[in-house]
Amino acid sequence: MTIPRSHPRYRSLKTREALVEAHRDGRLSLEGLIAHGRGEAFNYLLGEETAAPALVAEKAAAAYLLTAKRPVLSVNGNTAVLAAKEIAALAKAIPARVEVNLFHRTEKRVALLVRHLRQSGVVAPLGLRPDARIPGLESARSKCSRSGIFTADVVLVPLEDGDRAAALVKMGKKVLAIDLNPLSRTSRTSTVAVTDEVVRALVNIERFVRQLRGRDRELARVLKAYDRSRNLVAVHRFLVWRLGQLRE
Repeated sequence: MTIPRSHPRYRSLKTREALVEAHRDGRLSLEGLIAHGRGEAFNYLLGEETAAPALVAEKAAAAYLLTAKRPVLSVNGNTAVLAAKEIAALAKAIPARVEVNLFHRTEKRVALLVRHLRQSGVVAPLGLRPDARIPGLESARSKCSRSGIFTADVVLVPLEDGDRAAALVKMGKKVLAIDLNPLSRTSRTSTVAVTDEVVRALVNIERFVRQLRGRDRELARVLKAYDRSRNLVAVHRFLVWRLGQLRE
C-alpha cells in the first residue's frame, strides 16, 4: 500500500504498515499488534507529541543510565521493529548492552530480531542463548542472559508488561519504563515511568545522555528531583487538560 505523505495520519499508518510487515515475516506476534493499538490510543490523547512531564522523566532516565555500572536496554518485538536504530544510537551513547526479551518467545523470532538489531547498528545483542532466569516469573520472559539483564543494575524496558517490571524491581534493579499508558502496572511499578511514544522517548533520552555526560552535580540534582508519583500525577493532569481542549 502506498500512503501519500499528505495524508494526515501518514506517520501512524506507516508505523502500522511496518508492524504488519514484521508480523508477516515472523518478527512480531499478533499480540504485539494489539498492544500497539492500545498504546496508539494514548498517543492520540497526548496529541502525538512529548508532554513536559515526559521530558522530566526522560531526563531522569538518562541520569540513571549514565550513573549505572551495568546498564542494559531490554528490547521486545515492537521496540525492535519500531525503534531499532534509536536503540542502537542510545546503546552507543551510554554505552549499554542490548538484550532481546520476548513474552511470546520462539527461538526463530529471537533470531530474527537479533539479526534485525545487528543490521540496525546494535553491537552484539544478547538474547539468543539465555542462561539465567528472573525470579518470580513463570512466563518465557523470565529467560535472560547472565551477562545482560540478570546482572544489570539499571534496565530500560520499553513497552514492558507489569509482572516483569515488578520482578526486576524486586531483584533490586532500577527499572526505566517507556509506556504510553500512565495507568498501567508498569508505569506505577517502575523506578522511572516515561509516558511517551517509544521513538520520541529514545531520541530524547539519548539527547539528555549527551547533555548530562560529565556533569556530576546536574546528574545528582536530576536524580534527587525526580519523583515517579508526582510525575504521573502531572501526566494525568495533562491528559485532563488535553481532553478539555478537544471538547472545545
